[in-house]
Amino acid sequence: MGKGFFQVPTAYNEPIKSYAPGTAEREEVLKQYDEYYNSQVEVPLYIGTKEIKTGNTKPMSPPHEHKHIVGHFHQAEKKHIEEAISNCLESREAWAALTWEQRASIFLKAAELIAGPYRAKINAATMMAQSKTIHQAEIDAACEFIDFLRFNVEFMSKIYTEQPESSDGIWNRLEYRPLEGFVYAITPFNFTAIAGNLPASAAMMGNVVVWKPSDSQVFSAKVIIDVFKEAGLPDGVINVVFGDPVMITETILSNPDFSGLHFTGSTFVFKELWKQIGNNIHKYKTYPRIVGETGGKDFIIAHPSAKPAQVATAIIRGAFEFQGQKCSAASRVYLPKSTADEILDLVKTDIDSFKKPGSPADMGNFITAVIHEGSFDKLAKYIDQAKADKNAEVIAGGGYDKSVGYFIEPTVILTQDPKYTTMCTELFGPVVTIYVYEDSDWAKTLKLVDSTSEYALTGAVLSTDRYAIDEATKALQNSAGNFYINDKPTGAVVGQQPFGGARASGTNDKAGSPQNLLRWVSPRLIKETFVTPEDYRYPFLG
Repeated sequence: MGKGFFQVPTAYNEPIKSYAPGTAEREEVLKQYDEYYNSQVEVPLYIGTKEIKTGNTKPMSPPHEHKHIVGHFHQAEKKHIEEAISNCLESREAWAALTWEQRASIFLKAAELIAGPYRAKINAATMMAQSKTIHQAEIDAACEFIDFLRFNVEFMSKIYTEQPESSDGIWNRLEYRPLEGFVYAITPFNFTAIAGNLPASAAMMGNVVVWKPSDSQVFSAKVIIDVFKEAGLPDGVINVVFGDPVMITETILSNPDFSGLHFTGSTFVFKELWKQIGNNIHKYKTYPRIVGETGGKDFIIAHPSAKPAQVATAIIRGAFEFQGQKCSAASRVYLPKSTADEILDLVKTDIDSFKKPGSPADMGNFITAVIHEGSFDKLAKYIDQAKADKNAEVIAGGGYDKSVGYFIEPTVILTQDPKYTTMCTELFGPVVTIYVYEDSDWAKTLKLVDSTSEYALTGAVLSTDRYAIDEATKALQNSAGNFYINDKPTGAVVGQQPFGGARASGTNDKAGSPQNLLRWVSPRLIKETFVTPEDYRYPFLG
């Protein structure tokens, strides 16, 4: 940039639409949903200027109606992955040389497209592909994705303004170069916003990307691709591939120009990727950046002073929104004996008020389907085990049916064992486990919360006692990267609550913050001396 210090539009959080009965947005998204439902889409690979149809396809079906097909996507062979890498590297020079304000304009335009003409499309696609209610789709696919794009542009501009001090006769300058090579983005099924942000945040900083979306999210990923194309993202900056994850990953991680991994997914897979990168370290031209957000076994702990209705609502929303398929979902809860019965009665009353799990097209549904049969079978197994075990009891829900959709009833397990399986194991579904502690064991229970899980993503404390809140905040400082006081442990907002956790939950590089963007640059310091010395002798030499 040589013609001005440009100030980007001030970022703000996209307002959430209500989709209340009778609203225009409700009618528009339902109309779009019906169009998707009654047609089929074919999704090719996107490599440079090509849209490649390999002929080896997989069907796409809504999780809430798994026998209904809404499209197919083409799967790559190894040669296509190699072509995607080559295309990235060919595109890198021009993209990296493009002035930052031109890159910013592309992603700001993408935000406005999602806020306007693509809003119903991306929300309806997310309802269809991931079985999200309209509220969950709106806060994810529309609002959070828009927020990522707007705030990342603002963060980018602020990063570029961060410059070193200069002493007399010297001018120090810092360039924030993109990484030398290409970035590999692997994105999950559960958040359309994350699927868009992982490749976009790296590309915004001047990098080129090979992006592999989850097979279960390709339907809504197609809308992201359409948005980026309409926003003017040059061909080859983000190449999109689908198919066998093992083959794709081995091909990419064996390439000498691999320079970074941007990942959201399971802890086991992330650790395996880290190991592969380590084993290949001598192949690479540079040390790859590894950024990952993985699992969670997120907690709620209620102090005896907490208001029962507030605790019950935190459990209901934290555990069961989007069928508990959020990395941040509440899945283990610690209740004081003095108020546990009242809280659990309120929780059961709320669950009884839910309609039977069904399609998100029925906007009276709070609960829809889990993502696929594998998830369904896993959850059903844990529910059946809890029904059989002597130290656990299913006190609400516990039913399931996959004849039409992958429907798991919101389920509450009460256990007498604080280390019971479902208090420790990440389930990723609408199942929450409750442990009741003696009021006098508050401090001991805080230690229990901290030591129970390998994860440290989110957690919440509810209390009206400020001393207890302070005690919990200190005792649980390493238990959660995002810690909530008197709220559910979900719902991080870009620009307000940068998201990420440590321990087995990831590298805690805080998506939706400057910290994340800094991982995708390699700074170069330039020192210019105005009057260059012509004699090697320093004064001390006399």
